[in-house]
Amino acid sequence: MTVRRRAEYCAFKMPTEPATSPPARDAAFESASGRIAQAPAVDGVPIIFFDGVCGLCNAWIDFVIKRDSDHVFRFGPLQGETARGRLNLATDSEFDSVALVDRTGTYWKSDAVWRILARLKGAWPLVGLLLRLIPRPIRNWGYDFVARRRYRWFGKKEACRLPSAQERERFVP
Repeated sequence: MTVRRRAEYCAFKMPTEPATSPPARDAAFESASGRIAQAPAVDGVPIIFFDGVCGLCNAWIDFVIKRDSDHVFRFGPLQGETARGRLNLATDSEFDSVALVDRTGTYWKSDAVWRILARLKGAWPLVGLLLRLIPRPIRNWGYDFVARRRYRWFGKKEACRLPSAQERERFVP
């Protein structure tokens, strides 16, 4: 993993001021399943969007990359141009959720997490299934509890995570 100062790499992706509002999502597209149906994955490959400056989010992406030996996923920061276009995020959006975009739709928070776990190697699909069995309001309450404290507990990076040479093809801008 290579890290560069924000000015060197992320200036075109990162807002200069902290975001203040939640991601703008069109309620007309949102269903009871927690998904938004308008954003298909690139070439059918699922994309995980994450907060690029969140220490926990970067650790989550490292966790997924290590266990995704079949290269099922692509990755992109929520602050990036691909996320803004596919997720219809406002310029001043607050990035408080991971998002998974696949051929069936866009999933947020704990729905994204269990779906990601279900596609990994090892025992992680079982963990995803167990997580899915927990009612969504309870899962999302736990997700929100951690998300509100993630910068305090895991830090907020001043620099963007740059993928290694082996990972670079799996990242979208």
